[in-house]
Amino acid sequence: MKLVTQIRLLPTPNQATALEATLLTCNEAATWASRVAFERDVKRNFPLRKLVYGEIKARWGLGSQAAQHVIKKTCDAYTALRANLKAGNLGKPGSNRYRKAVEKPIVFRPEGA
Repeated sequence: MKLVTQIRLLPTPNQATALEATLLTCNEAATWASRVAFERDVKRNFPLRKLVYGEIKARWGLGSQAAQHVIKKTCDAYTALRANLKAGNLGKPGSNRYRKAVEKPIVFRPEGA
């Protein structure tokens, strides 16, 4: 059984700055990983990890847990997109909305959680 709890963080101003910087960095890295996944058509966790893990750690200076989270987040976004396409939530193949969804990589908002 899973239990989900919401908590409110009350960081100090220094901690808040660090959290915001980490969030921006992770979303920038996820957008880059999404571009790589789209260009090479590799949207599964382990194959994508082989391609981008080292670069994410080196270029953005993220730790291993954050780097793996970025890759998982990217793969989950493509899984959700694939499910929405299959369910017809983005229209029929060939429609403008469907085409816009499949013709470009997923982009993560800078402050999106």
